[in-house]
Amino acid sequence: MKRVVIVGASAGGLAVAEALRRAGHDGSITLIGDEPHLPYDRPPLSKQILTGQWQQDRLPLRPRADIDALQLDLRLGVAAIGLDPAGRTVLLAGGVRQPYDGLVVATGVRARHLPGSEGVTGVHTLRTLEDAVKLRSRLRPGRRLVIVGAGFIGAEVAAVARGLGVDVTLLEAGPEPLTRAVGEDAGRFLAQLHRDRGVRLRTLASVAEIVVAGSDVTGVRLTDDTVEPADDVLVAIGSVPNTDWLDGSGLKVSNGLVCDEFSAAAPGVYGVGDVARWHNPRFGTTMRVEHRSNAAEQGMAVAHNLLNPGAQRPFAPVPYFWSDQYDRKVQSYGHLHGHEQALVLRQDPHHWLVSYRKGDRLTGVLGIGVPPKELRTWRALVAARTPWDEAITATDTVAA
Repeated sequence: MKRVVIVGASAGGLAVAEALRRAGHDGSITLIGDEPHLPYDRPPLSKQILTGQWQQDRLPLRPRADIDALQLDLRLGVAAIGLDPAGRTVLLAGGVRQPYDGLVVATGVRARHLPGSEGVTGVHTLRTLEDAVKLRSRLRPGRRLVIVGAGFIGAEVAAVARGLGVDVTLLEAGPEPLTRAVGEDAGRFLAQLHRDRGVRLRTLASVAEIVVAGSDVTGVRLTDDTVEPADDVLVAIGSVPNTDWLDGSGLKVSNGLVCDEFSAAAPGVYGVGDVARWHNPRFGTTMRVEHRSNAAEQGMAVAHNLLNPGAQRPFAPVPYFWSDQYDRKVQSYGHLHGHEQALVLRQDPHHWLVSYRKGDRLTGVLGIGVPPKELRTWRALVAARTPWDEAITATDTVAA
């Protein structure tokens, strides 16, 4: 395989390129990214960049010299707009057709928008470096920020904004934050964490419209006709996989690029990172994981499979995510989505430990303020697909 094209110049795409070179691939590697920046780290956008702890020059995943050493055909600020799998070419904006022998789709996701919110001054989403810099410039003591969506991005920004002296209202459509992912008990704990620090959290809150005066946002109207006044609004209602450019290609797209257990979507075509929805044989289900650690691991796995078509390995990780909220680190291992039972194993004002069951197996664990070493022990139980009853019986030993 001489020509590898990677569409998406973020953590997953860069991981593929690096792994290919480490494995001895001496053919061409074209790395295409629609942003003008070298591959950079996204988790700090809602943390260190917003707080001002980091400047922009700390975001690149690798120094320029390391990128140059990979000898990439680097195409930054260029979007892919079409794919012809039969002809093995990617169509780029401007009309260039880029041929490939192997293709990696690592185009990530984009933020969802509320109808009527685009182009309104003071309405933000948070996905890119430019998004974070713009929002940071407006977070000042005494200003009013309304956040629509109490998922991880919304909750992290609420925590940062409160630390900067901003008046924060957090709107959540569900009964508690993150209920679908972590369950109501853990959701209530996280909700109280925010309320204790002065966040006005409204649950079961449905947005009717963004209120605008001239071209500036002034508030958010809810379906109960109340209005939350705002100088700024952050829309944090999830993301959309960037698969539009694959329309007409014949590749299967359903909440992401559909891939098999090897992360393959078609012969010679692989998915990596947030955009990929692949079959994880460890859990026996398809999943799409929007976390940097998964993108990097999947990138390395795909590089192996690209170079070893006769000896491919399934990508079967135990997904991991983390979130910083105030002085607490929230961490999880496993597959929490769609769990059938969430059992709180430990709870006090500072530490929570929750285990998750689907069928008769332990499928995940969530720790809030729990030592990493202890969580790694639980990770081993999740990785081993430990029967639920056996895992809970071992709780006293594991949690000691």
